[in-house]
Amino acid sequence: MRREHLTLSVDDVDWVDTDGEPRRPSVTIDCSEDGPDLRDRLTGPDGELLAADETDVALRLQGPVDADTDGVVSVTDRLTGDFVLELNVDADDVLTFITAARHYGERTSEEDGRYEVTIRIDGDHLITYEKQTFLVYDDEGSLLRQRSLIPGGVEL
Repeated sequence: MRREHLTLSVDDVDWVDTDGEPRRPSVTIDCSEDGPDLRDRLTGPDGELLAADETDVALRLQGPVDADTDGVVSVTDRLTGDFVLELNVDADDVLTFITAARHYGERTSEEDGRYEVTIRIDGDHLITYEKQTFLVYDDEGSLLRQRSLIPGGVEL
């Protein structure tokens, strides 16, 4: 599966700029090819799709955080550390999304999930995760805690 076959879109983030009613932000990742490969990567040893707590989502910046830069969003298998998928993105879109997810959690005291990640294959729904954590790394691989979405009480 190639990065060019994956697209990312974000929804429900505009309310932050307008101080509107909070809505849970969502990310949709659509894979246009290699559906069986993606499905296999998302399947655990028990033959079931990985659960939300068995995956991690992260953004790795490809340049300085305060510059107009690109990044790579990844979904990994938490147990093995294997990459499930990676795709190139405009980092500003993802950082805006993370800010919206942070504000959503602060304004709603949401316990279950601050955002949703939906993974689709050729437009068909595969799985949706409710997540609380979204890690951001700089271009040298260091964790940017102030840019990341990390729930209180979580040690990294």
